[in-house]
Amino acid sequence: MGINILVTGSRGQLGSELQELSTRSDNHRYFFYDLPDLDITSPDCVAALCSEHEIEVIINCAAYTAVDKAESDVDAAFRVNRDGAAVLAACARERNALLVHISTDYVFNGKSNIPYRETDPATPLGVYGVSKWEGEEQIRRIAPSHWIIRTSWLYSIYGVNFVKTMLRLGAERSVLNVVADQIGTPTWAADLAGALVSMVERYEKGALYSSTYHYSNEGVCSWYDFAQAVMELAELPCKVVAVESSQYPQIAPRPHYSVLNKSAIKQEWGLDIPNWRLSLVAMLEKLQQGANG
Repeated sequence: MGINILVTGSRGQLGSELQELSTRSDNHRYFFYDLPDLDITSPDCVAALCSEHEIEVIINCAAYTAVDKAESDVDAAFRVNRDGAAVLAACARERNALLVHISTDYVFNGKSNIPYRETDPATPLGVYGVSKWEGEEQIRRIAPSHWIIRTSWLYSIYGVNFVKTMLRLGAERSVLNVVADQIGTPTWAADLAGALVSMVERYEKGALYSSTYHYSNEGVCSWYDFAQAVMELAELPCKVVAVESSQYPQIAPRPHYSVLNKSAIKQEWGLDIPNWRLSLVAMLEKLQQGANG
């Protein structure tokens, strides 16, 4: 018997990758929704849609992710990231469904120097991080069955992201300044989507899950290293210059170190997570194939 799966935020990077993967699934039925057809902050809208499709698993990819804008657009950030999460959690509880919620490395303050574990205290720095953390807490409080999956530095062939921005700027400019004192790990959304599908396909109906996991690609780099790799692999002549964050002021504070420890998800689900550079190679090849196709 297949599972009926709702994916919210279906036009974002991760939602788009899930749409692509869903075409290979013979067993399960995926239902993809985004604004304006689904507003996750509306209990009536969410309940009606989940009832119509007899949803058993909700994968919440919907989020307010404009980190700098969130500092002045506080209500909107909390409405989506906290209140929307609570609405989905309540619907999941009502339906005895599993809620899979995507969260962020921004729940940490970045002052560590070893990879963050799921049990480390959350101390977010800005509005975006606080709103995502409070969304997590709503889910833990409301949804009996849930997976909260924190990720970092997401990129994809879909949407707007760091890799595609670097490709554009690298083609336009001869020199590019990129911060070298913010350390983390890029995550190819296609890899995360594959991990989610792998986990959901082993979901046992009626079983109660209550776990927080970390998922990013393997390895560690700075934004400067990441940008340099993009230029090298795309064979762009643009020179990347390492600068300090203080030379590139931003409205919202960024964690200086946000590497995630992935031991739990690897051990519990047997996931083989690729190195970030190998995944970047694969993404760039896919992007090139799309351009030529």
